[in-house]
Amino acid sequence: MRNPITGPCAWHGKDMARSRRWVRELPPAALAEIDAALAAVKRRGLAWHEITAADFPLPSLAPLVADIADELENGSGMLKLRGIPVGRYAEGELRQLYFGLARHLGQPVFQNRRGELMRDIRDEGADVGKRYGQIETADGKGPFLSSYARTLSNGQLRFHTDRTDVVALLCVRQARRGGTSKLASSAAIHNAMLERRPDLLERLYANIWRSRHGEESETPDDVYPLPVFGVRDGRLTSHFSLTYIEAAQLVPGVPKLDAGQREAIDMLLALAQELSFEMTLEPGDIQFLNNHVIYHGRTPFEDDKSTGQDRLLFRLWLSMPNSRALPEDHRVLWGNVAAGARRGGIGQVAA
Repeated sequence: MRNPITGPCAWHGKDMARSRRWVRELPPAALAEIDAALAAVKRRGLAWHEITAADFPLPSLAPLVADIADELENGSGMLKLRGIPVGRYAEGELRQLYFGLARHLGQPVFQNRRGELMRDIRDEGADVGKRYGQIETADGKGPFLSSYARTLSNGQLRFHTDRTDVVALLCVRQARRGGTSKLASSAAIHNAMLERRPDLLERLYANIWRSRHGEESETPDDVYPLPVFGVRDGRLTSHFSLTYIEAAQLVPGVPKLDAGQREAIDMLLALAQELSFEMTLEPGDIQFLNNHVIYHGRTPFEDDKSTGQDRLLFRLWLSMPNSRALPEDHRVLWGNVAAGARRGGIGQVAA
């Protein structure tokens, strides 16, 4: 018999929508310290990706950084930091500032097989599949887009996790309409399944095949088995993206999802919607999410470049020094399952 996941990570959206525990404000006095650190790295000619925490000293922000790290790992698993005045910085300066601040929190890891550490999240047009991965299908429904390509469109994103301890998104500009972040606690979903359909929950503790299409591989054939849920030392981890599961189903020889697995996945997605809430990001907000306990999605959006309302987020993936230990069978995804280990991100492929 499985046990429910306890603690503040097992929240319901209706409660979090009324809460402020996940909001932090950047102290106005800290801006002078940030500007001084930014001026120092500019004098030294450091590119944003070369910046370390030592290069970007923020001594007065140490308590806030520790609080953010604790809320992500031991609290609700999510946080919005407000107060970066994005309008007063050039784009290059903003990248330096963001990367320098994030280096105090964790170690950035690669987001694609080309070694990208910071990804611009924006609508890159109708041909994203051709550039970032698609599979031609014979069902007449058009190409199957990789998860990476879907992220760089203006379409809806289903609830999923990213392949890193923490994903951070700095909002530079918002769209004219839409693009709202949808968040759900995977711990609360786990507990609801345990209460309502423990038989289906058990199906998600067993291996389900995934594809690395759009990550390390340009084709869907690189597949691996991984459970959706795992627990070690009483702490949950959940890795879920239906797109990678669907891509694996297109590969000959991969075991097909049976009726129980499909029902379990359908229930997971229905519960994610039922237990979720929406977080709106304004320019200058940074959203931090712990992927082990948070599923995130996005509503579709519409840009209007003529009014400067073309959505742009800077995304970082962070390996966290205070991260939890993971079950041994999750090593296939994470590489290292020890607490506090540098892990996650996308393996690099030689050119």
